[in-house]
Amino acid sequence: MKYAILPVTQFQQNCSFLKCEATDKVAIVDPGGDLNQILATLKQVGGTPEKILVTHAHLDHVGAVAELAETLGLPIEGPHRDDQFWIDMLPQQAQMMGFAPSPPFTPNRWLEDGDTVTVGSTQLEVRHCPGHTPGHVVFYQHESKLAVVGDVLFNGSIGRTDFPKGDFDTLITAIKEQLLTLDDDVSFIPGHGPMSTIGHERTHNPFVSGKHG
Repeated sequence: MKYAILPVTQFQQNCSFLKCEATDKVAIVDPGGDLNQILATLKQVGGTPEKILVTHAHLDHVGAVAELAETLGLPIEGPHRDDQFWIDMLPQQAQMMGFAPSPPFTPNRWLEDGDTVTVGSTQLEVRHCPGHTPGHVVFYQHESKLAVVGDVLFNGSIGRTDFPKGDFDTLITAIKEQLLTLDDDVSFIPGHGPMSTIGHERTHNPFVSGKHG
């Protein structure tokens, strides 16, 4: 599986493109905004867009989901149903954050922990990681040793938990049980900022390395 990353919106959210090398099918993960840039990057990536994957329903991750799905006729998979209230609040989120209007959407498929999503013939494991939002999921591709983790874990930090229905202890538990159980050499694409590896965060991230507090 190949991947490309495009930072979008004023929050520089990492919109990811996952491409199955066997079939040239492409999934767009967290298209948060800047639709024209997303479409231009899709052309550069090549292949056939197949679906939209969503880690969680904060505006900077889903602001262009409805428009992209309609433009390209793509199904939407994710997040977990517990983020429904964030999707319902998309118009208010856009107004509060100064974004262009963003209509709510209904995923074609809500995702649960342990589900599998496919990109072409490539399978990704779904892991439910609440705490930043209650319905946050991450996607893990075993053979590529690659995870797309949204706003759960960052290079040197973790997701905020001061939003509605966020919870610090829940997030830490999810990271330890769902991400730190992966091998050290697994790379991950966070929702913002540079990539890292599970091993680097296990050793150096003050929130999860045991060196915090």
